[in-house]
Amino acid sequence: MRNETVQSDITVVGGGLAGVCAAVAAARLGKKVALVQNRPVLGGNSSSEVRVWVCGATAHGVNRYARETGIMDEMFVENQYRNPDGNPYLWDTVVLETVLAEPNITLYLNTDVHEVEAEDLAGDEPEGNSEIKTEGAAKERRIRSVTGWMMGSERRIRFESPLFLDCTGDGLIGLLAGAKYRLGREGRGEYGEIWAPGQPDNITLGSTLLFYTKDAGHPVKFVPPSFAKDITQTPIPLNRVIRSGDSGCHYWWIEWGGELDTVHDNERIRDELWAVIYGIWDYIKNSGLFDADNMTLEWVGSVPGKREYRRFIGDYVLTQNDILAQEPFEDRVAFGGWSIDLHPPQGMYAAESGSKHLHADGNYHIPFRSLYSVNVSNLLFAGRNISATHVAFGTTRVMATCAVIGEAAGTAAALCADKGVTPRELSREHTPLLLQTLLKQDASVLGLANEDAGDLARQAKISASSFLSRLAVESADEAYPLEHDVAILLPADPGIAGNIEWLLDALEDTELTVEVWSTGRPENYVPAALEYRTTVSVTKGEGQWIAAALDWTPAEAQNAPQVQYASEAEYASETQNVSAVQNAFIIVRSNPSVRLYLSHTPLTGLLAFERGAGRGVSKDLEDHDYSQPVVEWSMKRLVRKVFCFRADFATDAYRPEQIIDGYKRPYGGPHMWLSEPMAQDAEPWVTLKWENEQTVREIHLIFNDDVNEDLINLHHHRTPFEIIPELVKNYRIDMLDPSGSWSTLIAESGNRRRKRVHRLEAAIQMKALRLIVEETNGSEYAEVIEVRVYG
Repeated sequence: MRNETVQSDITVVGGGLAGVCAAVAAARLGKKVALVQNRPVLGGNSSSEVRVWVCGATAHGVNRYARETGIMDEMFVENQYRNPDGNPYLWDTVVLETVLAEPNITLYLNTDVHEVEAEDLAGDEPEGNSEIKTEGAAKERRIRSVTGWMMGSERRIRFESPLFLDCTGDGLIGLLAGAKYRLGREGRGEYGEIWAPGQPDNITLGSTLLFYTKDAGHPVKFVPPSFAKDITQTPIPLNRVIRSGDSGCHYWWIEWGGELDTVHDNERIRDELWAVIYGIWDYIKNSGLFDADNMTLEWVGSVPGKREYRRFIGDYVLTQNDILAQEPFEDRVAFGGWSIDLHPPQGMYAAESGSKHLHADGNYHIPFRSLYSVNVSNLLFAGRNISATHVAFGTTRVMATCAVIGEAAGTAAALCADKGVTPRELSREHTPLLLQTLLKQDASVLGLANEDAGDLARQAKISASSFLSRLAVESADEAYPLEHDVAILLPADPGIAGNIEWLLDALEDTELTVEVWSTGRPENYVPAALEYRTTVSVTKGEGQWIAAALDWTPAEAQNAPQVQYASEAEYASETQNVSAVQNAFIIVRSNPSVRLYLSHTPLTGLLAFERGAGRGVSKDLEDHDYSQPVVEWSMKRLVRKVFCFRADFATDAYRPEQIIDGYKRPYGGPHMWLSEPMAQDAEPWVTLKWENEQTVREIHLIFNDDVNEDLINLHHHRTPFEIIPELVKNYRIDMLDPSGSWSTLIAESGNRRRKRVHRLEAAIQMKALRLIVEETNGSEYAEVIEVRVYG
């Protein structure tokens, strides 16, 4: 046996997506990171060992402009290019390469941490804002080291660092360190959560095993093992969807153990899940109810995918009410958008639906104070073990959300290491620095603007060869009977003042009612308040352009409130910018006598919706009898399609100045520069020019990768393209030197990434910088979100 000691700046225990993103984020900020994983592969529940789809804020197309950015986005986009068929082993390589690309990370696979050395600190129990009863120690503590056993190598490794991240999911590190935690469900009275039970209990969400099938091309028999369960003697055939062609996460509902202890009873739960899987397959193959003669089992999981166990207590406990209110925390460091998704305690044996879902009106925010321990001074956590109630955890637990939480926690840990402070001290004294660092890294935060004093681009004068100033989608590809209310969302910048014409057929003389609704919060894409309504006469005929005169100018007062920070010297007395732009949700009311037209050519910033036309999900995925606007107004069948229309008023939404407005993703408007179509502007350019010479060493570019597109890592669906069409493919960067001459500084081809950072070999003096877009991956426009320049 070998005994080793590893010293690093940060130790991350747990190699799921939360741990991976935490480690990568800290490493990119220059910290030496030990990433410790107790399995032979990275990815946690998304890995080839478990094979769960990576879901997040998009909620499989329910939420708009919701796909995560940052490290999670990099993996999504790379997987889409390499692995469009969703091979789980290729997904493993994408995650592994993301880690191996960082020289500051040392990876320890097959290393099970089961010892923690921690010490009490002087002083009383720390004050937290939670008054619930919790399990765990009370006094403030500090972790000195954790120790793991590397299986197969007989190495006992002690990890020492100033900061530790528990990304284990089950929360073993925090438990052994004495961190306060909660297990099970809070009672309704503790936080006033309508979905909480009347009394607290120890019930959790259960665990799941999955299986894959394939068509062998010839008859295959199946003789069930002796332990296979006869599912006809259970409620499963009556209450769950079983189809011979489904596999993988189609069977997410094979869940059990919520009334047991999902950790200590893990083997018992696994055996029950195995028995049911082989019983389901016996039912499919041998009941005679399915066309499955040529079907065979390809893979059956052996590692239960856990959904829930310990949840640590931080300085803030996120609740159901915070989710539904979309609380704009001053220290928001990540966002989510999956529904509050809770399952019956009996799992697959329950008579009721396998899950029930409650959606906010859009994406919600997650505060930094929920990512560190209330009583272990150097412990942060990320993933499904953050400081949230059981009900709130029902949405924060999905893996893409865990990943962006991980990036936030890893970034915070790096800043703590830089400044020699605890996470609580970082929260109280340096929150603006944390937020601005996350923005610079292109992390998943909403409604925050760039205030980086070191970004020279913010001082530049912006000009462009052209910009899109007229909203119109005129190519008709598909007739659409107006049997339901429909809508388009477009930027109201500076307002809606003029005619919008609709391409339509009228089967008889009739009327068309058009309404303008505001969306309330800038991050929402649902109708919130009626602002204007008009009804126009339509005569019988085909292929008509019918004008509706509209008039609405958004008021700044309708936007999210300004947030004043009073800490961090460089941000003192700075007010966080709030988008002065809103979207307009324009509804066309149903009329069976009218056919509109859909275009299959999308335009960034515009979305199409239909009301009540079918959710595109099974009854097992939506169980409610109350209105949820993001479900009621669906875009699932209209992805990358827009109703044909044209506006006779101008828009400022795509002006070149948008590249320095500070916003990195849609928020009350698209916040990006779009050129005129490249058929008219062959090589569109945008120029940053300074009054005085600047010394430039680093240039950051963010291109549009359409965060409305719902990407996936495995087999849920695939896009018709392997590279996001809106991404810039070939570009160059020219500079204007002090002599007044333009020369090419950087030339890139074959780009398929959203964020590009160009570090020059040496600093260069220049008066202007020009980005020229030579070709995109399919878009008709040059689409650029942000340019940053550093000395």
